[in-house]
Order: sequence, then C-alpha cells, then structure tokens
Amino acid sequence: MTDLLAATAALVDIASVSHNEAEITDHIEARLRAVPWLEVTRIDNNLVARTTLGKLSRIGLAGHTDTVPANGNERARIDGDVLHGLGSADMKSGLACFLHLAETVTPDQYGVDATYIFYECEEIAAIHNGLKKLLVVAPELVRVDAAILGEPTGAVIEAGCQGTMRATLTLRGARSHSARPWMGRNAIHRLGVVLQRITEWPGRQPTLDGCEYREAMQAVRVEGGVGGNVVPDLATLTINHRYAPDRTSEQATETMRTVIGTDILDDDAEFTVIDNAAGALPSLTHPLLADLLARTGAPPRAKLGWTDVAFFAAQGIPATNFGPGDPSIAHTAGEHVVRSEIESVLRVLSDLVIAKR
Repeated sequence: MTDLLAATAALVDIASVSHNEAEITDHIEARLRAVPWLEVTRIDNNLVARTTLGKLSRIGLAGHTDTVPANGNERARIDGDVLHGLGSADMKSGLACFLHLAETVTPDQYGVDATYIFYECEEIAAIHNGLKKLLVVAPELVRVDAAILGEPTGAVIEAGCQGTMRATLTLRGARSHSARPWMGRNAIHRLGVVLQRITEWPGRQPTLDGCEYREAMQAVRVEGGVGGNVVPDLATLTINHRYAPDRTSEQATETMRTVIGTDILDDDAEFTVIDNAAGALPSLTHPLLADLLARTGAPPRAKLGWTDVAFFAAQGIPATNFGPGDPSIAHTAGEHVVRSEIESVLRVLSDLVIAKR
C-alpha cells in the first residue's frame, strides 16, 4: 500500500515556488501519462487528466502546485506520523491524494468520470492563476458537474467562500500650522468617526447550507500627513470587506457606504472600490457534494477566506474546499500535515469516485 506521507514528502522536495512549477509539473505529467485510461493535456504548467468513460456525471479534483517562498522549511522532514515542510499542508498532501486516485482507480471502478486538474500560480496575483486561465482558454477541458478544491481544511468540508472587496476613502481638509490647528481642518482626524463606525459594525452571520458565514470589515491601511508641524489636508483609508456569498458585489459596496455614512460621503469624500472578488455559495445540496459531505461524517464549516472555488462558481460549477492540513499554519515556517488527515481525505474521495450511480 502506498505510504501517503512519504508520497507527499516526495512532492514537498520538488521546489515549486510560484512561477517555478515546471519541475513538479513535469513530474506529475510523467506519472499521469503512464496511466493508459487518462486523457492528459498540458497548457503551460497546467495539467488536466480526464477519464472518458461515458458516466452520467463528472467530478473535478483540482489543486495548485505552487507554494509561497521557503522559510527554512524547503525540505521535507518526517517525524513519526507528521510531515513537516513547505507546501505539506498547502497543498501537496492534497495533490498526493489526487495523484493516488488518478493512478490506482481503474476504469471498471469509477462510478463517475473524473477530471484531475493541477495548476500553477495560485499563491500570487489572480492574473497569473492557472485555473483561471484554463477556464478561459480551455473551458471544455475543465467543465465538470461539481468540483472539489484540495485546499487544507483539516479533512472536513469548508464550503464555498466569502467575497472580498477593497475600497479607498479619501477625505480632505485644509492645511495650517499645527500650533494653530483652528485655522485649518485635519483630514486625518476626520477619519476618526469612520474608524469608529467600522469598529462598531456587527457584521452579518448568515447560515447557508448549514454553514455560518461571518462578514467582516477592517481598516487595513491609512495614508496621510505632510510634516511634523502641519495639519494634514488629505487622508486616505483603505477598507477590506469580507462578505457572505449570498451577497452581490453591489450589495457589499452599498454596505460599506452605509457603514461610512452619508454625512461623510456627501461632504467632499472620494469613495472608490479598487478590487473585488465575488464569493461562492456552499452548494452542498448538489448531489455530488451532498454525497461528499455525507461521507466525511462531520458537519461542514464555512470558508471565511476567499479561494479558487469562486472561479468554478463564476462558471456555474458548484465547488467546495476539502483537503488534509490545518489552514491556520499554511505559509508558516512550522507548516506540517498529519498522516491520519491525508488517509481520511483519500478514503472519502476514493469512496466518492467509485460509488455507483
């Protein structure tokens, strides 16, 4: 039987920091092309391997091959049933599960057709994201009925994802000497009431498909000031709003404007949305994802952060997050994954793809 911890360690030892995924893609491609019943396509450093068995439904299993830069953890280290190393949780243990299924599940065992997607550049700006590219340049290759993203979730379902929006609020004032502030108007001080309103905003906590989402709004950057003895005449606040997937971007924008207040926005303020990524509904009522949930034997959680499931959702494809590893330690020097979670995820996914339908 394959030692999944060792299989993951072998993937960890192939360096694949974003924009440098050629070696790991070559490795995965060679393994997939050795499987006679898979149709394999490579586009740049993105791989799609598909069964074509004529089943009634098709499941997608997708994972990114890149990692963040190393932090003294570039080599794999196994300590008992724990694997330490860069990408062990995020998400080479998930990749190890997908590769094991692709190589070992035979055509007579599949209850669904499967599409295995391995893609580059998830950890950096979305413009480089390999999954996003595949959905644009080769949508027929990645068209599935439902998808599972192997992000680390601790071997439980983290459903959908919240949307994320950033906006800037610029307030103006009038300069004066700081010894005579009454002769000017302090733009930075004007931000005080806005910061208080953001702090006091309770946020929504809607429950969707049994998952409680928690909206949030945070000031993430403040810019302003002229000199140590000058009352500033300009101040800019950057606000990040995480909104539940039952909200549109227009509704999220209106929420931000409401929290800031018309008294501020009507008084020579400039409010600008600078980026937005819509969320994805949990979609756990879809038959394939409902089956996945039932097989985990654990209640689902809401994905509060944003993930690539949103790219699938934008194409009308229900998708969820499910993989081994603790998401809270991803990108840290102490990143690790435990054997039991890898084996649990593989068992659930294996049962899912071979179940007769």
